[in-house]
Amino acid sequence: MPAIHFGAGMFDRLVDFSLPYGRNALLVTGRGSLQRQGYLHSLFNSFSKAGIQYAHIIVDHEPSPELIDHAVSCYRDLSIDVVLAVGGGSVIDAGKAIAAMLPSGDAVERYIEGLPGAVPHNGRKVPFIAVPTTSGTGSEVTNNAVISRTGKNGFKRSLRHSSFVPDVAVVDPLLMCSASRELTASSGMDACTQLLEAYVSPFATPYTDLLAFQGLEYFARSFLSACSDGADDSAVRADMAYAALLSGVVLSNAGLGIVHGFASSVGGEYDIPHGMLCATLLAEATRTNIRELRASRNEYPALKKYAQAGQLFSGRDATDCSEGCNMLIEKLEEWQQQLAIPKLSAYGIGIFDTERLASRTRSKSNPVDLTLQSMQAILAARV
Repeated sequence: MPAIHFGAGMFDRLVDFSLPYGRNALLVTGRGSLQRQGYLHSLFNSFSKAGIQYAHIIVDHEPSPELIDHAVSCYRDLSIDVVLAVGGGSVIDAGKAIAAMLPSGDAVERYIEGLPGAVPHNGRKVPFIAVPTTSGTGSEVTNNAVISRTGKNGFKRSLRHSSFVPDVAVVDPLLMCSASRELTASSGMDACTQLLEAYVSPFATPYTDLLAFQGLEYFARSFLSACSDGADDSAVRADMAYAALLSGVVLSNAGLGIVHGFASSVGGEYDIPHGMLCATLLAEATRTNIRELRASRNEYPALKKYAQAGQLFSGRDATDCSEGCNMLIEKLEEWQQQLAIPKLSAYGIGIFDTERLASRTRSKSNPVDLTLQSMQAILAARV
């Protein structure tokens, strides 16, 4: 786990957290809110006052191998002491991957899991500080960076090593108050998906169950407020930030399910934001998982957990496990409608693409083994 500094105003201490690593920094940010709110200018001033020299990279899309390799080639000879990433999940993943590749200068694609000829990384990296500005991926506490190349032969896979967990995570809810409704909804549903999938994972433990359910409680309490009248409320944003952080912890320990299986197959071929993919598939994937679990004669713990989540989200007690599961599906569908989550067709995915995409999808941590037909049906229902 990183050293975690959580609370409103923590961003103002970012220079203090980075100074122990040295005075030559590489800053990775997004293109939008930091500049508009004046946070970036304030950080530059803080660097200058502290005698920190810095270079600045802007990342405005999910990181590709080319982006990582270009950054490494540009800055490897500058003796970077620390990499700081301030932004959403894509920015943090980019910073994490750059920090991992700076010591060797190798092409990152050589180490990406699941690619032909990939080899394990030795774990050497430049010290890395993560500062999330959205509440979604939990990348500030995970050991992997998602790298993607979109297209017909594209991929979305992880660069991973236990040492890639950030050295420091600075979580300041004030940075998240300016996030748009759409970004808040999609990133929030990413965190929700990670929490729920880790909660029902066959690899879940009492430790991950405790953290996952607590994360779901914080999410349920503040999600809709964060998407509407509570968008500027730091307490609401703190709830969402904490839920996202816990989602990163539990996914690292229990794994993720079929929705994140689709994130790899669908996200590698189509340019669809990861959070929005989670938001559009979670209800249907949950319905399919519950149906398949019910069809088995075994007593799956996941059904009881789905029912507990249903009661939590709806704020009502269920008479039995079946009703609780139904309540969960209904609530997820209600959020989908309320937040106007687009279908897959909005991103160019048609019914005839579903079989190909399903055939490329794997998920060892789903609570039930799904057939190709079941996976295809999940996608088809959201086209």
